[in-house]
Amino acid sequence: MQNRNNIFFFYHPRQEGEKTDYLKSIAEQNDLHVVNNPKDASIIVSFGGDGTFLQAVRKTGFRQDCIYTGITDDDQIGLYCDFSITRFDEMIDAVTNNKIEVRRFPAIKVSVDGEKAFYCLNEVSLRSSIIKTIVINVKIDGEHFETFRGDGMVVSTPTGSTGYSKSARGAVIDPLLSSFQVSEVASLNNNSYRTLGSSFILSQDRKLQLEVIQDGNDYPIISLDNEAWPVQRIHHVDIEMDETVIKTVKMKNNTFWNRVQRTFL
Repeated sequence: MQNRNNIFFFYHPRQEGEKTDYLKSIAEQNDLHVVNNPKDASIIVSFGGDGTFLQAVRKTGFRQDCIYTGITDDDQIGLYCDFSITRFDEMIDAVTNNKIEVRRFPAIKVSVDGEKAFYCLNEVSLRSSIIKTIVINVKIDGEHFETFRGDGMVVSTPTGSTGYSKSARGAVIDPLLSSFQVSEVASLNNNSYRTLGSSFILSQDRKLQLEVIQDGNDYPIISLDNEAWPVQRIHHVDIEMDETVIKTVKMKNNTFWNRVQRTFL
């Protein structure tokens, strides 16, 4: 079992320097042991922005037995990053003196063509890779729901609903709701193709399948969070939820809706 005082810092190699040395020194001054392997840590800290936080969670394997937290390298707080480098000592104080609450963000599980499943904290998107619309059969719990034709589809978690999904006119969903959202990107609606025309939300017990119709779009682009997935041909993408959540540090006066307000209003 990992030592509860072990802390790992995740950041891009180009960021290593004075700022990361400062973070590590503050941690050590507060009796936290900085480790070089994330498997040995009970606290994983990303240093960068929201994109870095997503990478930290993915690269460390969506750990269920540790706490993740994000720190920005400026004074801007992100949707996943609750702290800036100038407030890092506040986070350390909160962690070491039990002044925090644990926030749990649900993830979605994605399988491409029945292969090994991967998790997403933000979203999975399926888009055309050529100057041509993509056709997708949408199935819910194994039953055909609609046939989509357009630029692509986005399936997001509640926290991911503030990203690409919101740009596709999806709703912002409270992360206390274990659900995932399906949003269309530039759908065609005519006599041949008819879709719901709006985002829809599925409960955690539903299973979604996006079946790509091979009509020239045999090589669509699929992205998991902020990372493209190198698949040469995609026939179907299966999406569901299980009990996987990401635990993060939450200050008692900084809720999800506080951060949404601060970011968009």
